[in-house]
Amino acid sequence: MADKKRDSLRKVLSGIVAAIAGAPDRTSVRGASTAKASVVAEWPLPPSATLGSALRLKGIEREIRARLPWAVRKFAKAETGRIVLRMLKTDADAFQAASATISRTLEGIEALAVLPREAEDILTISARERHKWLKDGRLKSIGTRTVKMRGRSKAVTFHVFDPRHIEDVLDRDLASAWREEDAQERSENRRRGAGKAALTRAGKRERKAPGGRTSAKDDTPPPELEGWDTFEAEGLLR
Repeated sequence: MADKKRDSLRKVLSGIVAAIAGAPDRTSVRGASTAKASVVAEWPLPPSATLGSALRLKGIEREIRARLPWAVRKFAKAETGRIVLRMLKTDADAFQAASATISRTLEGIEALAVLPREAEDILTISARERHKWLKDGRLKSIGTRTVKMRGRSKAVTFHVFDPRHIEDVLDRDLASAWREEDAQERSENRRRGAGKAALTRAGKRERKAPGGRTSAKDDTPPPELEGWDTFEAEGLLR
């Protein structure tokens, strides 16, 4: 009886070992198939296109993806200094079409309009400074763009900028000069405001001061009235 149990246990263990030995290495197979199925294309991005901004790089990625079919967009990515398209080898036709589209898009990518957030990131300025300098003409707009944002019921309209103008402002460090000019203007405005306030307070004090009055004791004799004696003799005052 004990021998039968041992023989049965040996058969079970032998079956488990055989199953493990016969199982394929899924990890190695999956890795090998992935390596064979991937096809990659790259395009360089010059610094004059990104202007050293990560937001600008992301904006270029969005511009490229917007021109690709929906199913292909996720395979195009913008990395530092380059655009990468990585797809499955089985999608060769879609890969070739997407590559041609990306190549055409990148031909004029350096002239792509700079968005407001990109301008702030490139120039290291605040939104308040951007609005002020745009209003007084120091930052020059090349037009407006209207887009419908997800989660908003109304479209949003905003100004866009020429990348060469933004590059010129960056190279000449005009943002720092404008910021200093604004600080001087605010200081001058405060000084003028303080002067006007002082004049206003002085005027109020003058208006509140009592006016000049004649003294009760006046040594000047009263004026003589001609014919007063005759008038009094007639008894008209009685």
